[in-house]
Amino acid sequence: MPQLDTAMYPTQLFWLVVTFGILYLVLARIALPRIRALLDERQKRIDDNLARAEKLKGEAEAAVAAYEKAMAEARAQARDILRDAAERIAREADARQKALAAKLAEQIKAGEAGIARAKAQALAEVRGVAAGLAQSTVDRLADMRVDEGVAARAVAAALDAPGKERG
Repeated sequence: MPQLDTAMYPTQLFWLVVTFGILYLVLARIALPRIRALLDERQKRIDDNLARAEKLKGEAEAAVAAYEKAMAEARAQARDILRDAAERIAREADARQKALAAKLAEQIKAGEAGIARAKAQALAEVRGVAAGLAQSTVDRLADMRVDEGVAARAVAAALDAPGKERG
């Protein structure tokens, strides 16, 4: 076997050194720079993606903060609107209640006046009926003719007498 022949060692070592030298030069000058460039490009893409992701994260956080601020403002505005509406409704209800109370007071006053007129009319009619009844009673019992004016004055005196209860 020629590999084991010691006379061939120097030429084999020469070619070994030449082959490894050429391999080293090819790797150092061509392959490794390309690999390094690919790795650098990949690292740059990763760094760019991380930076873009960080930027997008910041924008998303800003959007969330703006959304939360807008929601808080909307809630505050809604509370203000509800409070204003409640106050307006309370004022309107109070005004309606006062108007209704005034209307009812007028109706009560008108009703009381009507009752007073009806009472006065009824009393006048009662006085007239009582005078007529007194006149006919005296005619039948005493067989006397009493003038209508005298009977009316007697009934009035009896009704207006102090100490007597009237209904």
